[in-house]
Amino acid sequence: MFFFRATKFLLIFSLVLWSLTSCESKIKKDGHPQEGTLYVSADESFKPIIDQEIMVFQASYPNAHIKVQYKSEADCFRDLQSDSTQMILVTRAPYEKEEDYYKKLLGHPLLYSVLAYDADALVVNRSADDSTFSIEQLKKILTDSVRGKYQVVLDGDNATSSVRFLMDSITEGKSFGVNVGGSKGNEDVLQQVAANKNAIGFVGSSWIIGSSIADKYKDQVKLAYVECKSCGDGTFAKPSQATIYSVQYPLVRPLFGILKNADIGLGASFYNFMSFERGQLIFRRGDLVPGKMNFVIRKVVNKPDKDSGNKNK
Repeated sequence: MFFFRATKFLLIFSLVLWSLTSCESKIKKDGHPQEGTLYVSADESFKPIIDQEIMVFQASYPNAHIKVQYKSEADCFRDLQSDSTQMILVTRAPYEKEEDYYKKLLGHPLLYSVLAYDADALVVNRSADDSTFSIEQLKKILTDSVRGKYQVVLDGDNATSSVRFLMDSITEGKSFGVNVGGSKGNEDVLQQVAANKNAIGFVGSSWIIGSSIADKYKDQVKLAYVECKSCGDGTFAKPSQATIYSVQYPLVRPLFGILKNADIGLGASFYNFMSFERGQLIFRRGDLVPGKMNFVIRKVVNKPDKDSGNKNK
């Protein structure tokens, strides 16, 4: 009798030990959801708002370390091919061929969704003569082969999300003209526009709305108004939470989170944090439109500039 009891005890003990070892092995494989190091590549145009998301997440989980590198969108997708980068934050979903590649490589599909919406904000010098632009005007300025009044500053020389977005939404695939130049990034765009009365630039809206960077340049640059094509009555709008939500401002972009490993781990934890209430509220406080949760968006009426006779919103 003692032999059978001892055997039964050893069997139960072995099963419990195996279960614990299996769980420990899975945690080691997939990572702990609240500790460890996560390597992220993010579109540089989202830096102010992503910095806020990371700061709050790491304050909540002191043993979690998010190592983020800000770079062009094309470089983010290149980084996704490396073993170390588990997440990227960009303005487009993976193309079908990219999805097929990662499904074959990883054995499962990528996890991705829209976390929020921002805008490609048009900024001008505070002393600029013009602050309203139609889509046709912008197309001509961006593609003109003859040097004109405006010098356009983009957030890089090529392969940035802003470059791709403007070519898709305004120039309709036509190459940029002689009036367009690059920069070292979004803050450099603001610096160049601040220094040149005839410069106009495009930056991620979180760089110029509701951030410390925006406060730094508020006396030197201002948001311009762009034609609202869906309004149909000569209305112009500048980016705000209300005009992004209603798409009255035409240059609205999604912020996609793309995660390679959807198993229990730090990557899934940070992805879920940005997807659920706390992370979505951070996007809202940063004047982006949350992509996952519906909040009340109050309509804000922006007073038109004195030199503008258009209907502005």
